[in-house]
Amino acid sequence: MLRSVITGSGCYIPPFVQSNLAFAKQVFYTANGKPLHTGPDEVVSKFKKITGIEERRYATNDLNTSDLGYEAARLAILDSGVDPETIDQLIVAHNFGNVIKDTIQTAAVPSLASLIKNKLGIRNPNCVAYDILFGCPGWLQGLIQSDAFLRSGLAKKTLIIGTEALSRVIDMYDRDSMIFSDGAGAVILEQRTGDNASPGILGYSVETHAMEEVDYINMGTSFYPDSDPRIRYLKMQGRKVYEFALKQVPAAMKLCLEKSGVGIQELKKIFIHQANEKMDEAIVSRLYLLYGINEPPVNIMPMSISWLGNSSVATVPTLFDLVRKNQLPPHELHPGDIILFASIGAGMNINAVCYRY
Repeated sequence: MLRSVITGSGCYIPPFVQSNLAFAKQVFYTANGKPLHTGPDEVVSKFKKITGIEERRYATNDLNTSDLGYEAARLAILDSGVDPETIDQLIVAHNFGNVIKDTIQTAAVPSLASLIKNKLGIRNPNCVAYDILFGCPGWLQGLIQSDAFLRSGLAKKTLIIGTEALSRVIDMYDRDSMIFSDGAGAVILEQRTGDNASPGILGYSVETHAMEEVDYINMGTSFYPDSDPRIRYLKMQGRKVYEFALKQVPAAMKLCLEKSGVGIQELKKIFIHQANEKMDEAIVSRLYLLYGINEPPVNIMPMSISWLGNSSVATVPTLFDLVRKNQLPPHELHPGDIILFASIGAGMNINAVCYRY
């Protein structure tokens, strides 16, 4: 039996810390271009209670999204010990390409995957490098695609990177801008032989909901009334995203476990997209309610959002790397542990992957 096994991981956490205090003097506007009646201090206080975010990380001006992804990839390669020239596929999940500071213009040609392959110095032309645009679940979708290639025998080693510099595409006059951050995470996935008890990907579920929910997360003009209407920023209908997530994500996670032949009692950790602390807690609670369990187990869900914010495709691989390397106590991983990855994002896309560590 062929298994897709994570043999190395890495992440890059930018050094620049943007605390909530940095927004305390900011004037926020509504979508109608009207100043919020609530003062900035109160806005920031309520924001912390709802999202759990106290600070987030921004890339320094000299770094682009591909640079962040390179650093995470380099560390994953070192951790795995693989020869980079033997990697068959290099997959990069992102949403905006490279956005040079203060330009708000994205660049995705050449692809970020090609840029990262170049910076890693991989000369092998059979290492195919390409990007994935799948919203926040993009990194997990890369993991799912890699599993298909590895199980089919079309590849033996893949490098999957999630990297984002959302600080370059946020509207500072929109209070939702406080959610987003920058960062990168990566893993090496290798083809191995094994049995039902061996490490590897056990199963997954993927969904795209693209009717009325298609533009819950989109690009729009600044809320500031005198802004340039030609410039677009990342926008989110927060309440609708929240309600959609609570309805759809727990069911997708349950379906993933069922397809993997795994019972809820076997689950040791849930690595969920770090979008909003309250939302993530509610999603996990609803997952357990689907099994008739009123309270999730203690420490089932590691969280990094309080200090890293929401870095989109980078949240799940970064969180996994931190726990895997014992940098987020009391969370630990042990051989044989069953873990569940899950994410939701623009599209609206949902995916989940069940993995035996």
